[in-house]
Amino acid sequence: MDNQEKFRDSIGTLDQEGKRSWVYPKKPHGVFYNYRKYVSYFLLLFLFAAPFIKINGHQFLLFNILERKFNIFGFPFWPQDFYLFVIALLIGVIFIALFTVAFGRIFCGWICPQTIFMEMVFRRIEYAIEGDRGKQIRLDKAPWNKDKILKKGTKWTIFAIISFLIANVFLAYLIGSDELIKYITNGPASHLGTFIPLLIFTAVFYFVFAWFREQVCIIACPYGRLQGVLLDEKSIVVAYDHKRGEREEGRQRFRKNQDRAAAGVGDCIDCSQCVQVCPTGIDIRNGTQLECVNCTACMDACDSIMENVNLPKGLIRYASEENIEKKTKFQFTPRLKGYTAVLLILTGFLIGLLLIRSDVEAKVLRLPGQLYELKDSGHISNVYTYKLLNKTNTVMDSVHFKLASMTGDIKMVKKDFFSIGESGMAKGTFFIEVDPSQLTDSNNEIEIEVYSKDRIIDRTTTNFMGPQTFK
Repeated sequence: MDNQEKFRDSIGTLDQEGKRSWVYPKKPHGVFYNYRKYVSYFLLLFLFAAPFIKINGHQFLLFNILERKFNIFGFPFWPQDFYLFVIALLIGVIFIALFTVAFGRIFCGWICPQTIFMEMVFRRIEYAIEGDRGKQIRLDKAPWNKDKILKKGTKWTIFAIISFLIANVFLAYLIGSDELIKYITNGPASHLGTFIPLLIFTAVFYFVFAWFREQVCIIACPYGRLQGVLLDEKSIVVAYDHKRGEREEGRQRFRKNQDRAAAGVGDCIDCSQCVQVCPTGIDIRNGTQLECVNCTACMDACDSIMENVNLPKGLIRYASEENIEKKTKFQFTPRLKGYTAVLLILTGFLIGLLLIRSDVEAKVLRLPGQLYELKDSGHISNVYTYKLLNKTNTVMDSVHFKLASMTGDIKMVKKDFFSIGESGMAKGTFFIEVDPSQLTDSNNEIEIEVYSKDRIIDRTTTNFMGPQTFK
């Protein structure tokens, strides 16, 4: 194998002996880094605020799996709405796939929580306490003196506190912010069953951000492997323009007043700044690699150097392989059109299902083991159980039933009219009595309408049992 391709034999964070090679990225600066900070801080604010925002008394986002309570943007969803979640999940997967085909791992560099927490929270704290790349390397090599113990201890303590806060926020998404505040007020001793798992998750977050770090993106995350299937020569990624950077004679250190084009050497001055700022320890000049998360740190570093040596920016930029090789512009390929079409169809389907989603879900079932009863009036009676689920944030008043497909009477066991609380449930029993002349079979389908006052809030069907023969 060509020596230039040996880097593909192993990941960038392993040395020749197969041991972990710790990455000390240089602190990035530049336009793209500033944009990433704005995006990251907005997403962090949303992540920490969402569980504590209430809309009509309902948590903005809630994923209480144990009690099967889900709130999406303040609207309550129930296990009966699971099909909506599946469709939304499919839309999310296709959306990510579409962006990967078109723009590479832009999700990883700009939106992924792992990258945001690592680069915009924990790494910045590390820079503030231990200094930039060179100071961190010297500190790690230094003996354990007072200065090192103080800096490392301070950093690890802050990391642990932030990990604990993150674990609490995730807990608020799972059990609800009100429950979390109640647990905090009562103290951990009163809720050990929750506090111990909370400490375990804190330890996991601490392990990830204090030690495992970029290995999550390289080893644990399946998305990095997925990009190898989705990317092609038309995908826009963070790319090194090797045509311009190498030319005929390759790279060469910067020489003042040299005409690099005339000398046949590339614009890359081999300063290695793009390597030093990379949070996954790769050399982007080797081409698109598994470890690259499209964080743009190398783009900012290279643009800064190009500006200093009076060469055009964009030696490392967002570009496709085809763009670099053939100077072609981005094209909306058939594959992108296919992904987009499927995405639009599923999105429209989901919107349609949300629009026709009833406020109340009604289930009416014949009481198991019960046959029909012939009344003195000559009518046939069946007994039913009902379950009504209110999916709204308002109380349903004066709820009652009416027969829609037959003429007959519905006789409630308790109240003829009742209420269902917001996001509440009502259960009960009633009898349906109809004239035998309306029956056409021993098993007849009947339709029942559910009303709140004079408004129909749902329709449902059930079976009505009658005699075997009819006149």
